[in-house]
Amino acid sequence: MAAVRGSDTRPEMLLRRGLHARGFRFRLHDKRLPGRPDLVLPKYRAAVFANGCFWHGHGCDLFRWPATRAEFWQAKIGGNRARDAANLAALGAAGWRVAVVWECAIKGRHRRPVEEVIDSLDRWLHSDALFLDLAGRQAGEPA
Repeated sequence: MAAVRGSDTRPEMLLRRGLHARGFRFRLHDKRLPGRPDLVLPKYRAAVFANGCFWHGHGCDLFRWPATRAEFWQAKIGGNRARDAANLAALGAAGWRVAVVWECAIKGRHRRPVEEVIDSLDRWLHSDALFLDLAGRQAGEPA
């Protein structure tokens, strides 16, 4: 577990490159905000999280409960989920808009093209929507 990266992950780097190429400027991992969002766009009052499906317990194909030490993993992932919910609520209460981009949106069987993910973030940033939850394609959704 010590080798697992908390920042500068592949999904996060793809988001950073794509948004920067479109002219968005942002701060990285702002410690002053709850949850230390991966990207903070002050101009849009927006915070973006690039969540790993396993570590945040996302209900997709990339998440499976480990077979060993089940009690430990349930407590660990359950704590992460509770912390995520508290951080999202705190950011919303402080007037921040929040986007969560799940790892399955960028990798895996049901991934979306990276340009589609960046387009979705671009549209969201220019909208008045308070929250964006971007995951991989659902079964039956057109490619």
